[in-house]
Amino acid sequence: MRFSEKIPGRVLLVIAFSALSALVLITVFIFVEGVPLIARVGVFNFIFGMKWAPSQGAFGIFPMIVGSLSVTLGAIILGVPIALCCAIFLTEFAPATVRNAIRPAIQLLAGIPSVVYGFWGLIFVVPLIRNYIGGPGLSILAGSIILAIMILPTIISISEVSLLALPPPYREGAFALGATQWQTIHGVLLPAARSGILAAVILGMGRAIGETMAVIMVLGNAVAMPSSILDPARTLTTNIGIEMAYAAGEHRQALFATGIVLLVMIMILNSVAQYALRRRQDER
Repeated sequence: MRFSEKIPGRVLLVIAFSALSALVLITVFIFVEGVPLIARVGVFNFIFGMKWAPSQGAFGIFPMIVGSLSVTLGAIILGVPIALCCAIFLTEFAPATVRNAIRPAIQLLAGIPSVVYGFWGLIFVVPLIRNYIGGPGLSILAGSIILAIMILPTIISISEVSLLALPPPYREGAFALGATQWQTIHGVLLPAARSGILAAVILGMGRAIGETMAVIMVLGNAVAMPSSILDPARTLTTNIGIEMAYAAGEHRQALFATGIVLLVMIMILNSVAQYALRRRQDER
């Protein structure tokens, strides 16, 4: 092979490694800035501490971890059934004209800026919760509703692909045995595609747990342990977004340390998703 023919491959290799290098540099920078604070405070005190008061030397982020997990879990509970039903409808029931109309709409949901979701939630969802359910409105429930809508495109798209990737004999064999369409979906297709659907849910969780702007606008941002879904809360991402502009010294290091915890959580979720996808490929 001539040298000129090798150039495109070399260029693509450099581009691929540049993306990897950017990830490594970001990770190293966050750890260099945040690890010294964790070492001084202690991992246990930092992660499980109940008080966040940087001006007083208190750097406990456990209420924010609980807030992040609560909002993410609420988004999954609300969003996954809707997304899964939509994916099943698109793959098994919808005519071609309907599919061609719905799919661009789902893609459009993914392209809407998060600040627009947050503003809509602040104007519509928050007053609705305050007037008809109770509480201040700015709450875990409001954040969960907004995040549930935001993760729909991710879960719908991957679940739909997982269902479409199933071999035709799965459906044909079930119908040949006398199964109805619903029995085929429930007893054959969903179990066969569960690894891909699980990966979709986990990636949706990663999307939800990393969201900042929309959650800042509807969550209330109270640095306290929430006792119900109607209480305001603060997540790890909103804590960084709110305080980084004026943080300095140990306060700034504590925010980078918060980023380390968030990065580890997202890496774990992505690793589980990759494992689920590999398992699905092995099963095929």
